Amino acid sequence: MTLRHAERTALVTGAGSGIGKETSRLLASQGARVVVTDIDAGLAEGTAQEIRDAGGEAVAAQVDVREREQVRAAVQLAVSTWGGLHLLVNNAGLVTRHSLADLTEEAWDLVMDVNTKGQWLVAQEAAEEMAASGGGAIVGLSSVEGIVIVTSTGTAQPHYNASKGAIPLLTKALAVELAPKNIRVNCVAPGPIATDFFDYAAVTSPEGMEFMKQRLLIHRVGQPRDIANAISWLLSDEASFITGIQLPVDGGWLTR
Repeated sequence: MTLRHAERTALVTGAGSGIGKETSRLLASQGARVVVTDIDAGLAEGTAQEIRDAGGEAVAAQVDVREREQVRAAVQLAVSTWGGLHLLVNNAGLVTRHSLADLTEEAWDLVMDVNTKGQWLVAQEAAEEMAASGGGAIVGLSSVEGIVIVTSTGTAQPHYNASKGAIPLLTKALAVELAPKNIRVNCVAPGPIATDFFDYAAVTSPEGMEFMKQRLLIHRVGQPRDIANAISWLLSDEASFITGIQLPVDGGWLTR
């Protein structure tokens, strides 16, 4: 076991399932104490309990990343439980199935508020405590869908594309502002990953994989651990000279 995050406290949003859950488990296995947050309190506690059962340290908090007071309470939970905060994973996100023609203002606002505003708000609330703890690192979640439009039907999801397309520049802006506080900021752009976030059965069907192989150089759907590994590395001292970047973890999707 590599304890690359020993004596550090991490806060992970959207950690009740998928990439957030796997990232929380990985960070804990590498020595981090983890504040597991999710809008679903039961899912957050489930992840935290899995970590504790495996011998790690974790507490859970119900957090809607659109609600400043809930975010602030989670940050303070890290401080009151373990004395500080060093690492932040801005993972919480969602999508609704809307093309331009049927996209509503409500759907636009929901996706932009969670995926984009949420990352800014959580970073803003966490930064001062991270600075007081001596600095650290932040990793946000973008997407290949913030770089190219992924579609096999001719329709897109404009609100989701816009929300994720904003993350690389938000990342750069945060990296500039937080550098004097000894905080690095990067983001990861996942390609197709096997989570509940998309229709896994359809994507991995023979027809779905035929479409995916037109773009993927590595002919498999990614796993949450693929993304968690990249996040853990960017948070670690091994990446201490890296800030302000977007790292695609996409099986070669963006290569052609």
